[in-house]
Amino acid sequence: MTNSMTELYTVQRYLQYDSLINANLQHFDSWASTFGDTTTSVELAPEGTGYRARTRFSQFQNLPELMGMFGEVADIKTADTLDLPRPKANFHTVVVKPTEIQKEMVKELSKRAKDIHDKKVDSTVDNMLKVTSDGRKIGLDQRLINPMLPDDPGSKVNACMENIHRIWEETAENRLTQLCFCDFSTPNSDGRFNVYDDIRDKLIAKGIPESELAFIHEANTEAQKKELFAKVRSGNVRVLFGSTFKCGAGTNVQDRLVALHDLDCPWRPADLEQRAGRIVRQGNMNPEVDIFRYCTESTFDSYLFQTVEKKQQFISQIMTSKSPVRSCEDVDEQALSYAEIKALCAGNPLIKEKMQLDIDVAKLKLLQSEHRNQQYGLQDNLMTHFPKQIETHKGYIEGFKADISRLETNTHKTEEGISPMTIGGKTYTDRGEAGAALLEACKSITTTEAAKIGKYRGFDILISFNTLHQRFDCDLKGSMTHSAELGTDSFGNITRINNAFDKIPQRLRSVEAKLQTLNEQVVNAQAELEKPFPLEAELSEKSARLAELDAELNVDDNAGTEEREGDVKLPEHMAEAETSAAKTDPFYNAQPVEAIPKHKPSLLESLERGAEKSRALFGGVTEKSKQEVII
Repeated sequence: MTNSMTELYTVQRYLQYDSLINANLQHFDSWASTFGDTTTSVELAPEGTGYRARTRFSQFQNLPELMGMFGEVADIKTADTLDLPRPKANFHTVVVKPTEIQKEMVKELSKRAKDIHDKKVDSTVDNMLKVTSDGRKIGLDQRLINPMLPDDPGSKVNACMENIHRIWEETAENRLTQLCFCDFSTPNSDGRFNVYDDIRDKLIAKGIPESELAFIHEANTEAQKKELFAKVRSGNVRVLFGSTFKCGAGTNVQDRLVALHDLDCPWRPADLEQRAGRIVRQGNMNPEVDIFRYCTESTFDSYLFQTVEKKQQFISQIMTSKSPVRSCEDVDEQALSYAEIKALCAGNPLIKEKMQLDIDVAKLKLLQSEHRNQQYGLQDNLMTHFPKQIETHKGYIEGFKADISRLETNTHKTEEGISPMTIGGKTYTDRGEAGAALLEACKSITTTEAAKIGKYRGFDILISFNTLHQRFDCDLKGSMTHSAELGTDSFGNITRINNAFDKIPQRLRSVEAKLQTLNEQVVNAQAELEKPFPLEAELSEKSARLAELDAELNVDDNAGTEEREGDVKLPEHMAEAETSAAKTDPFYNAQPVEAIPKHKPSLLESLERGAEKSRALFGGVTEKSKQEVII
């Protein structure tokens, strides 16, 4: 899964369509209603400045059944299960401020989106694909909109260039290498401005030899790619620029990589994973590496990271080595890292606070869920597991003690050194004869089931053939069973049987120690069961604050530009964008969220308000309408 939950359904349709039919899940609606769950939350608008409520799939349910079915055709292996020797990755988020021109262009995006949504513009003139493309350009570099615009020294392109140059200088002695990813504004041959050439020209001006800078786009054949990759591995090329498509899977240049730069954000979380996989990879000589992710505040970047965050949330629920639970909440370390970047991208301090609280509350709820699971596990142990184990071990102790008493009563050593042994109805007191008779009894065994062949020191002797280890086993049955492995030496077999008896006191002490441990575990479990969730106060406080922020940030879709009591004023550069963006969503159907009023109306007041709205829209009830209703 790389992009959406529908991919899992598509894979199942290809590989196990009959199973879907048998479960009556061959149609997507049935499959989604069975295994998917929807949630409504406030999200950033595509322009990067506003917010709105969205209802979308965010978690899977009935996971044991889903993974049981999917496991018939899939074998999931993740990095934590493979445990390969890989370098430690240190992630850095570089957030830059937008210019005034970028702020104005972002506001203009919102106006365009509103006009498109209201169908005021023909789709051949302007459409949401163009808005999206322009949004990505604005977030990357304002010169992509118009190359005559000034080169902002504080842009993320220049921030990336400065980091590349700094690391190039610091790692010159070992000739370590770097990789820079950018899927937008790739090199071209028509002379248009692009960030690839811009960064390379600036790095050359700072003193980096041109021969140490390379674009993956310059290698057009497999032979040229192999040659380029070899130069990167040897350190002759120290900075490689590429897109996820051309420089992602299959690019093995990790030997000297010490830093990776994500200049833009792709649409799919799998693309970010592929990028990181170029450097966090087996065969890298560096024990630690740095991954830089660049974003421009209050632009389309925030929406892009929100998009990959939402997609990663449910992908991580399936593509994991952990045992599935009944339902899986949308909490994952990778998804949370994207959420943190999204929060940094947001310009409104209230949105920043809400995003951070979303992260904190999600983490606390996960810890609370783990605490509850531990409590349930302790309750289950106290009610069923521990009592059952304690009674079982008490029974073992009684059995071992009874067998020790049995041995003392029935051990009568003869001059030959053994107590009388009865095999096949005949009693032997000679060690050699008893051992030989035991071997003969083994030859008479015709099944793998244990067969009683005699008696020794008060214990029944049972012989069986172990097909797994291809040997004969001897079980000495009293109150407990004591086993010995038989060989081909008649004297040695008698010794093995006696050794099994000699180990009974040791086994008794082991069981007594286990019983004591169980009793201690009961005491500890009872003490742990009384402990509350240690972060309950923090969770309650942050949840309450999050609810307050959700109420403040909610937008009344029908409010227009008129301010109402309880509404929140946005910063000046965002207010105009948010007014028009509140009704517009280029990708999903908007769900307007009413601002929470200070006075909650009663049921009667609500009915009266509804009647007033009906009369305003349709007028009063006339005699004619009454007749029509009767008819």
